[in-house]
Amino acid sequence: MSGRGWILAVAMTAFFGSHEALAAGAFTLTSSDFKDGERLAQKFAGNNKANPNCVGENISPEFTISNPPEGTKSFALLMFDPEGRPPGGVSHFVAYGIPASVTSFAQGELSKPGDKFVGGIGTAKQSTYTGPCTPAGAAHHYTFTLIATDLDPKALKEGMTRDEVIKALDGHAKSATGLIGTFSHP
Repeated sequence: MSGRGWILAVAMTAFFGSHEALAAGAFTLTSSDFKDGERLAQKFAGNNKANPNCVGENISPEFTISNPPEGTKSFALLMFDPEGRPPGGVSHFVAYGIPASVTSFAQGELSKPGDKFVGGIGTAKQSTYTGPCTPAGAAHHYTFTLIATDLDPKALKEGMTRDEVIKALDGHAKSATGLIGTFSHP
């Protein structure tokens, strides 16, 4: 094995822990509604009638969670638009306290309160999914990040912001995975 190959093998083993972890499959977040890097359908855009950039139905995409790390007790799911409202970006959705037994969310399920997640507070002060309201111009990138944690699903208080959740997960995040969907004003 070449020097580079050996270093890569050691790094991959350190990152994934063991061959058994690799055999179990990678921790992933997928959606049957869009592929990583693809444009979100218009129905997934926001529907705030007071904002002319909200041209959708505010339906959350379907998500499937696969191969969480061993010892995962709960998940957090964040949706963030780094290009929105410069320089800080827009937090579209903050959910946490998702039990490790949850393996999917149906289309539209995150658009309303439910018993499978605790709704945090996004930039628009909503505790459920808030779809893109992208202004005319270049497409924005909507990052959906799923974080596996060692926290009990009821460990965090309701109504936390994205920054508060990230701070609370410090030292408790086991792994993260994600998807990026794009959207631009039609």
